[in-house]
Amino acid sequence: MKKIGLLGGLSCESTVEYYKIINSEVRKKLGGCSSAKLIIESFDFAEIEAMQFANKWDELGEKLSTAAQNLEKAGAEYIVICTNLMHKVAPEVQRNISVPLIHMVDSVAEQITKQNMAKVGLLGTIFTMEEDFYSKKLAEDYCIETIIPNNEDRMEVSRVIYEELCCGQIKESSKQKYLEIIDKMKAQGAQGVILGCTEIPLMIQEASIPVFNTTKIHAMSVVERIFEQVPTLV
Repeated sequence: MKKIGLLGGLSCESTVEYYKIINSEVRKKLGGCSSAKLIIESFDFAEIEAMQFANKWDELGEKLSTAAQNLEKAGAEYIVICTNLMHKVAPEVQRNISVPLIHMVDSVAEQITKQNMAKVGLLGTIFTMEEDFYSKKLAEDYCIETIIPNNEDRMEVSRVIYEELCCGQIKESSKQKYLEIIDKMKAQGAQGVILGCTEIPLMIQEASIPVFNTTKIHAMSVVERIFEQVPTLV
């Protein structure tokens, strides 16, 4: 098995899901009490959140890069950023390490393409929805168009993530609001919806259109790398 380095605590709620999914899939493949070889560098999300809202993205890039370097030094053969939003600094992280980073958007785009979809809704933090680090990569690398909610709905989607989901709170009223917002994007032509924050799948598992659970999709990509075979030279 390959050894995987996880950048976690972004938030801890989603990191737990990564750990569970990866180890569960490894056990299915190998049987018995098997589990994955994982190294986790976990952040204090309160500090990360404050830096996000203070627009300190350069510092965040440095912070994640340093952590990724620590994981590489500890033997990690792949690096995984266990959150959608912090892929905003993924290019910087990759530049500062010599092992591959398993990019969230690549994993998600592969699944969207398999379902022959060209237009999808995108839910996430206010940064993920309004900035182009996610939507631009989908458009330029995979020809996938994204739709985002209107301003009022974007604020509510992001509020729920930071004030509820990241704190382990699942509210039925918030779930119903999310489903209503997804219906609006469906009316605008969205064929599916990206749950573009790793905490959203804790609350939403299905909707009126197919949902792309980014946490599970990304974690399954990690499992594929764990069992990746190095070609044998003849």
